[in-house]
Amino acid sequence: MTDAAIASGVSGRYATALFELAKEQGALDAVESDLSSLSDALDASDDLRAMISSPIYSRGEQGRAIAAVAGQMGLGRLVGNVLGLMAAKGRLYVAPGLIRDFTALLAAERGEIAAEVASAVPLSDAQTDALKEKIRAAVGKDVSLTVNVDESLLGGLVVKVGSRMIDTSIRSKLASLQTVMKEVG
Repeated sequence: MTDAAIASGVSGRYATALFELAKEQGALDAVESDLSSLSDALDASDDLRAMISSPIYSRGEQGRAIAAVAGQMGLGRLVGNVLGLMAAKGRLYVAPGLIRDFTALLAAERGEIAAEVASAVPLSDAQTDALKEKIRAAVGKDVSLTVNVDESLLGGLVVKVGSRMIDTSIRSKLASLQTVMKEVG
C-alpha cells in the first residue's frame, strides 16, 4: 500500500500525523510499542472494542475512558494525545485502522513490507520466524508481521501481503468443497 493510499482514509490521516510526529521526535519505536500494546488490549477486551465503536457512548465518555485506559496501560504522550483527539472528534472507532496504517508506514520507512496473518491457533516464535522467512523469500523484502488469532478458521492460515491474499484455512477449503458438492448434486 502506498503512502498516498494510506493517507487517503480517516485512519490513514491520523496514522500519518502520528507517524510524522513520532519520526520528528525520534519516538517511532516507542509509538510502535504503544500501538502494539493497544492492539493486544483491543484483541483481548470486548468491552474496550465496544467502547471505541459503539454510538451509545458520547464523545466525552469515550475521551475519559480512553484516557483512563491509556494511563493504566502506560501509553506515551503521543499515542494518548492522538487517541484523545480521535475521541473528541468522534473517530475513536478507527483506532484499529490507525494501528494498521501506522504499522504499514513504519514498515515502509524501514524498507519492510507489512504482512497480516490470521491463524486458528497462536503461532509459536519458531513458526512466526519461519513464516517471516518464507514471505521474505517470496517478496524479496524484510517483513513486518502482524499475527492475529481467528478461531473461526478452524485450521491453517490466511496471509495478506499488500493486495495479495493466500488463504489456506480449513474454513475456505470446506466452503470450496461445499460449492463443488452443490454443483455435483
